[in-house]
Amino acid sequence: MSAEAKTEAPVRAAIKPKFISHGTLASRDLEKTRKFYEEFLNLEVVRTSPMSLMVRLNGQHVYAVVQSKEEFEMPRIYHNGLDVDSDNDVNEAHRSVIAAQDSWGLTRVTRPVAQHGTYSFMFWDFDGNCWEILSNPRGGYNWIFEKGDLEGRGHLDRSFRNERPND
Repeated sequence: MSAEAKTEAPVRAAIKPKFISHGTLASRDLEKTRKFYEEFLNLEVVRTSPMSLMVRLNGQHVYAVVQSKEEFEMPRIYHNGLDVDSDNDVNEAHRSVIAAQDSWGLTRVTRPVAQHGTYSFMFWDFDGNCWEILSNPRGGYNWIFEKGDLEGRGHLDRSFRNERPND
């Protein structure tokens, strides 16, 4: 049997999780951060301790927000995505972020562009966390799993676009 004809044995995972439940964000001032998350980003927030919050939006995945005295800026590659319904909603959100830069301490606002199959822009909040506002169908990036493994530049190709209409 040739090497090309061999099939690989299925991967047996050492850990068998059921769900990605949470991630972690930093905060320099929990009260200011809570106000920003509730009033600007429209996130649901609960106080979980004197030094932490939990936030979520329309789902079961949550972020723990932990107070930190450390100054840091999240690298762009580690951003957090907030999905909106359409490209027009991305443009509207971009206008809102630009208008609120001074009042909320938002920085490094990028312009909206088509990238990795969506239309989006990024900005950094006053805690140094990076946010991406993007148009995606209901379910976020789950549509990309339907495509399976991608060849070549994959979703980095500038012409790559989600062909599914927003649900």
